[in-house]
Amino acid sequence: MKKMVFIILALVLIIPAQWASAETPQKGGNLTLCVGDEPPGLDPTASASAAIDRVVYANIMEGLIKVDRNGQFVPGLAAKWEVSPDGKVYTFHLRKGVTFHNGEPFNAQVAKWNIERGAAEETKNAHPEFFRVIEKIETPDDSTLKLTLKDVDALFIVHMAEGDAVMLPMKGFENTAAEPIGTGPFKFAKWTRGDSVEMVRNDNYWNPQLPYLDKVTYRFIKDASAQVAALKAGDVDLIGWLFAPELAADIAKDKRFKVLAGASTSEVIMSTNNKAKPFDNKLVRQAMAYAIDRQTVIDLIMASYGTVIGSHWPPVTPYYKDMTGRFSYDIEKAKALMAEAGYPDGFEATIKLPAIYAYAQRAGEVIADMLGQIGIKLKIEVVEWGYWLDRVFKQKDFELSMIGHAEPWDIGIYANPNYYFQYDSQEFRDAYAKALKAPNEAEKAKWFGRCQEIIAEDAVNGFLFLTPSLSAMKVELMGWWENYPTIALDCTEVWWKK
Repeated sequence: MKKMVFIILALVLIIPAQWASAETPQKGGNLTLCVGDEPPGLDPTASASAAIDRVVYANIMEGLIKVDRNGQFVPGLAAKWEVSPDGKVYTFHLRKGVTFHNGEPFNAQVAKWNIERGAAEETKNAHPEFFRVIEKIETPDDSTLKLTLKDVDALFIVHMAEGDAVMLPMKGFENTAAEPIGTGPFKFAKWTRGDSVEMVRNDNYWNPQLPYLDKVTYRFIKDASAQVAALKAGDVDLIGWLFAPELAADIAKDKRFKVLAGASTSEVIMSTNNKAKPFDNKLVRQAMAYAIDRQTVIDLIMASYGTVIGSHWPPVTPYYKDMTGRFSYDIEKAKALMAEAGYPDGFEATIKLPAIYAYAQRAGEVIADMLGQIGIKLKIEVVEWGYWLDRVFKQKDFELSMIGHAEPWDIGIYANPNYYFQYDSQEFRDAYAKALKAPNEAEKAKWFGRCQEIIAEDAVNGFLFLTPSLSAMKVELMGWWENYPTIALDCTEVWWKK
């Protein structure tokens, strides 16, 4: 039913991307777009913040492989690749003549250095496990990179297409967080803190047909109403990610603009510290799952845009298993579980909500009311993004939080007991290991499905909903991605109809 509602609403609001791209793209012009969250830095290899990837990935920085607008894995800095029959050896044939924005050539030795850097003990990469699966790196020549894995990894190509695996130059990488250097279609120009990031066309890009635009400016406007006001006033051309779906219908009424509504991979969850009492008790977590009416949360904070989820896997990707029925809304079951857990009268706790995301604050307020029905009295603490990253994500100093996890294939985080959820399950780790080593699609589906079952049953987090990909723009703007299959607001193929 929810999917049907989403489709109907999308049909009302969407101007299909394929219609927009039917004409020949034209070169030239500048684009100013706004997003709600300013990144803490501009180095995707040194932070887990999705806000970084939305600005720099595919625009300024590239990896060996990229994800296209249809969610397919396509050549990036690697023109092609082969996989050995046993699934352990990946041979990448790199593009020749590619240079970084500082003039440094990109070659196999540079790629090797980047991978070793990501896997190093002292790495700042949020996902060193992506690279530590590699047993041997060989560079037969400047344009060939041969990677031998320790074992079969069903998600290796997926991970090589993420922001964590972009290529940095060996010279000048130290200041990437402030002045990123990549190989992408746009070069970093300026970061005005608190306001915007500017990038300009890379005239030496390896694909001479791209990009179409001369300049792109990412403006950071937190408030959704202010974003819409800026669009209508002509201060911005595009809202790259509309976090206030209730405003979409109003924008669509204005003939100057169009709204695209597509699919995303961002699961909004009530993050739970599984080692903090009383949330270390599975019965408490299950009680909360029964007490949250997820559809009502979507209706109240997302204007009915969104899809209910029951586990940590986006329905728009392969191997999804529907777990939404495991904890259907049931207050009486929730109260019974609270009593069984030893908390018949409830308890007090704190939920830390990142100020940068309006949906998180709204969802936190709604869920606080719902959990109050079973005696859980939540104190709402709104914190700045830097605080959230440090205290919640890094130090794990929290009980509950609220955040969207945008990585489409990141269920492996539940296999890491040191991740900020602090979920420690040998059963999950065993199932995930079998999924990664699965020899065929049927086995992958079986074990990735089992992974979803385990974390759903354990109620590791409050699995809430999948956000839609909503964007609003001037009608003359063409080539914007309707769907959001990866963490990138890719401007490479965007152009102005003159």
